[in-house]
Amino acid sequence: MKIISVDLLQEAALFVQQLLADKLPESIKFHTAEHAAYVADKTVLIGSNCGLSEDEIRLVELCAWFHDTGYIFNSENHEAASAGIAAGFLASKSIDETTITQVKNCILSTRIPQQPNNLLAKVLCDADMAHLAEEDYFERIENMREEWNSTGEHKISRRKFHKVSGKFFRQHEYFTDFSKKELQTKKDKNLQLIQKKIYKMELKKEKKLLQSSKEKNKPKRYSRGVESMFRNTARMQINLSSIADNKSNILISVNAIIISITMTVLVSRFEETPNIILPTLIFLSFSLVTIVFAILSTRPHISSGTFNKNEIKQKKVNLLFFGNFYNMELSDYEWALGELMKDDDNLYAAMILDQHSLGKVLAKKYKLLRIAYNVFMFGIIISVLAFVFAFINF
Repeated sequence: MKIISVDLLQEAALFVQQLLADKLPESIKFHTAEHAAYVADKTVLIGSNCGLSEDEIRLVELCAWFHDTGYIFNSENHEAASAGIAAGFLASKSIDETTITQVKNCILSTRIPQQPNNLLAKVLCDADMAHLAEEDYFERIENMREEWNSTGEHKISRRKFHKVSGKFFRQHEYFTDFSKKELQTKKDKNLQLIQKKIYKMELKKEKKLLQSSKEKNKPKRYSRGVESMFRNTARMQINLSSIADNKSNILISVNAIIISITMTVLVSRFEETPNIILPTLIFLSFSLVTIVFAILSTRPHISSGTFNKNEIKQKKVNLLFFGNFYNMELSDYEWALGELMKDDDNLYAAMILDQHSLGKVLAKKYKLLRIAYNVFMFGIIISVLAFVFAFINF
């Protein structure tokens, strides 16, 4: 077996660094030249504390430089590709087949799950997993998560990645006595930190789900714009109702005065001028009909003032109008209002019902008022024409 010289080792390191710089895909974030250099340094540390000779340490260090070069092709079965690249390099340097086979077997032993069959392979496997015990483990391993997300079919979250890492930590074991003594304790601490992170993430997820559930079941809140709409609509309908009442009062007052004057002045002249009897009766009839429709438009309608629980549950009662509850007991009315105020949807439904009821009353009021004005208008016209005709034929 030919000894791996210092110069050959340096050539190998430069070869690997150049190879990865030229051909390693950008998606590979963890298995880089920096990782290869890290593992090479750890082989020196672990190998020197496990009794390896300088020649053996250089051989394992060379394996460390090449052990992940297969990533330039594919992450799947990269160990075999890495072994092939190392064998090609060593063959170009006239290294004997025994040494090449030893290097290949050593690199292949890093395949997960690791199964080293000699001390050299054990040193390499422990060096390859030395990062599990590093204080900056989480910074290092984030690069691996990014690598998985770039090369895998599906994205993996930090929570799921930590779960996978925790499972790997529990299954993994170091092989050399030095690593078991120096690295295992630190690795266990990192495992505890992983478990804490998983717990916090699970707790955060549960809180998020709970919050989402609360938001989903939370009663719908309406904006101030909706409240303003109801307020302005109610005010407008009340104003329109007041205008209608004022117009009705004007018609009633005017026609009452007309009837009074007509009966006082014209009726007394029936014997002197009998030809005005018919126009006067027409005039009085139209004034009377106008008063009737004006009164109907302002006459209030009061319901029974009672309701039952089924009507409340089915939202058929407008509790905002006194005519629907004035005959109810206070306790029943309090219960009904309590049901109404349990849910914003019920409250707004009651307001909508109230607006609708006001609208129907207002429509009826204006319809009767329109009839009253039409009767008054045509009555005046017909009466005037009747009087003109009567005087012409006198």
